[in-house]
Amino acid sequence: MKNRLTIAIQKKGRLFDQSTDLIKKSGINFSTKGDNLLAKSNNLPIDILFVRSDDIPSLVSNGDADLAIVGENVLIEKSLFKRTYIEKIIDLGFSKCRLSFAAPKNNKIKNFNNMKIATSYPNTVKKYLKDNNINASVTNIHGSVELTPYIGMSDIICDLVSSGATLEANNLKEIEVILQSQAVLIKNKNLTKNKEKIADKVISRIQGVVNAIESKYVMLNVDASKVKEICKLLPGSESPTIIPLEDSKKVAIHALCQEPIFWETMEKLKAKGASSILVMPVEKILN
Repeated sequence: MKNRLTIAIQKKGRLFDQSTDLIKKSGINFSTKGDNLLAKSNNLPIDILFVRSDDIPSLVSNGDADLAIVGENVLIEKSLFKRTYIEKIIDLGFSKCRLSFAAPKNNKIKNFNNMKIATSYPNTVKKYLKDNNINASVTNIHGSVELTPYIGMSDIICDLVSSGATLEANNLKEIEVILQSQAVLIKNKNLTKNKEKIADKVISRIQGVVNAIESKYVMLNVDASKVKEICKLLPGSESPTIIPLEDSKKVAIHALCQEPIFWETMEKLKAKGASSILVMPVEKILN
């Protein structure tokens, strides 16, 4: 494995499917069987490790994994108060969530002083309390954090929130967000030259896939006199391609837009005289 790049990802859970999809879209072919913890790529010198999310920062920092995909909330929690050899490379744009304080809906919380806080992210919470001069006790608990206010174990909790449905189901209200999180690509800072070369290829490909997620390829026809007006409405496009049409008064405009194209944008284009507006997804972008 000394000459093969290792990529660590969560072995199960919400990040697994999105991480494997991203890696495969980056042209790294591999297959998984049952509960195997290791998969070997058949087209590149790369091994995929399937591990617990909480173990990923340590594996990368220690050099047991070279690259990894992990939630930024986990990266921050496991990296606080210790020296690591981890470099964050890319925000991946999926598995977005937030770390928030929450309390029973009937509790009127004015401040967190002298509160008992239950959380699975004690390091992050303690840093927040210290930075904000708040005197409160923190209890580390794994799982069922939402139940702790009702059994007298805590006054409030600090937990991950995505849609808020779990809080609602447990009669809790979100009070304050202390951290915004998403999946990130991380790298060990001390790769060998051989591994660095492979890692650069993988990072470039993953960046290309991420760039394409919200990008769209737009094609439309319009009067030649309105080209400048139309181009101003195309979000994030560098220099659209202008193509003459059989009707000499009209042109076709093709543009790679690296921002979302909403219905409102299409309606504005139409209002300016654009016709045959076609918006297509982009699978990969290599700059």
